[in-house]
Amino acid sequence: MQILGALVFGATLVAAHGYVDNATIGGQVYQFYQPYTDPYTSPTPERISRRIEGNGPVTDVTYEDLQCGGYTDGGIVGSSPAALHATAAAGSTITLRWTLWPDSHVGPVITYMAKCPSSGCNAYMPGHDAVWFKIAETGRSGTSNTWGDSPLMVSGNAGTTYKIPSCLTPGYYLVRHEIIALHASYEYPGAQFYPGCHQLKVTGSGTTTPSSGLVSFPGAYKGSDPGITYDAYKAQTYTIPGPAVFTC
Repeated sequence: MQILGALVFGATLVAAHGYVDNATIGGQVYQFYQPYTDPYTSPTPERISRRIEGNGPVTDVTYEDLQCGGYTDGGIVGSSPAALHATAAAGSTITLRWTLWPDSHVGPVITYMAKCPSSGCNAYMPGHDAVWFKIAETGRSGTSNTWGDSPLMVSGNAGTTYKIPSCLTPGYYLVRHEIIALHASYEYPGAQFYPGCHQLKVTGSGTTTPSSGLVSFPGAYKGSDPGITYDAYKAQTYTIPGPAVFTC
């Protein structure tokens, strides 16, 4: 019965939520980590995106899972580095394609970056260090029903995008991309967080390494933040949580 219950729960997650399936970076399409096939494939495919445990949410802002995914409640804390990097020029635009997103999960789409060591991101874990700077965010359009994640709720959606700051110093970077779903349910009361991370090698002639407005995960958000306790069913303006967006 316990195994059957786990299978039913897993099937519910597959039907209910989502994750980034693939991305176009530097003109090349990269398949991201596939939580329901990669762990059972031999050899395990090498990806540019870090492992996620499924398409269910992180529900506690104090969990290490908030950084790049994980499943603390299931005994798997946080994520781990990926084997590969995608090469992208500073100033270029990245397209991330999510699986079909449920229309009940309205909320903002937010993207952060963190500088990895000169050796790369494939052995780097930020831990609780304040290394993340926000590079993109899309929230609610006024008091309408249009949100950052609204374009992802259409079958065959074109995905969402972010632009690598043109002034960034060349090197290796870890990108944290998330949706915050602002709704309450019997299963997951309050805000739900859907983070994932992928690894880039940024090229160009920039000379800026952001040093202010840096945050940690966990740490950047508090459960009491207005952008997290927000009632999405009311016609009211929305303030996206976290620091201001970095600009060159």
